[in-house]
Amino acid sequence: MDLKCEVKKAQKGNNDAFTSLITASEKSMYRVAKSILQTDMECADAIQESIFKAFRSIKTLKEPNFFKTWLIRILINECNKILQINKRLVPIEELNEQPKETENFEYIELHNAVDFLEEELKIVVTLYYFEDFPLKEVAAILNTAEGTIKSRLHRARTKLADLLKIEYEGSACCE
Repeated sequence: MDLKCEVKKAQKGNNDAFTSLITASEKSMYRVAKSILQTDMECADAIQESIFKAFRSIKTLKEPNFFKTWLIRILINECNKILQINKRLVPIEELNEQPKETENFEYIELHNAVDFLEEELKIVVTLYYFEDFPLKEVAAILNTAEGTIKSRLHRARTKLADLLKIEYEGSACCE
């Protein structure tokens, strides 16, 4: 899919082009939302609202090559709104939530370790490592200086190394 061409079509009102753009981004959107929000229901709400806002304002996107960055920024804003609204409440569903599933079982340990990071580190790791955004785009998405992003990535890697080392040492068997 030619991203720039599809975005331009969508900006001219082609609904199929917009749908294909969203379809190509849906897994990334879920992973980013899940790194911020707790439940799948909250993720679905944030994603749905983000898609609606993106659809309404796609004509304002100035650089078609940055569609995904723009979409993820909208999603992060929506996730943050949901966090603020739900900050004081603990829904009953959350108490009975099922364990998380990942696509590749070999990365379950890593995903579990990332879940233990603070929010500011978790989102940076998700965007940079799981979604393959370059540092500049991560900085733009989070509206943060590139040096701060590098610092957070370093802190996250250090914490992940410690977490994974502890888990690995704890699972070694003694003969």
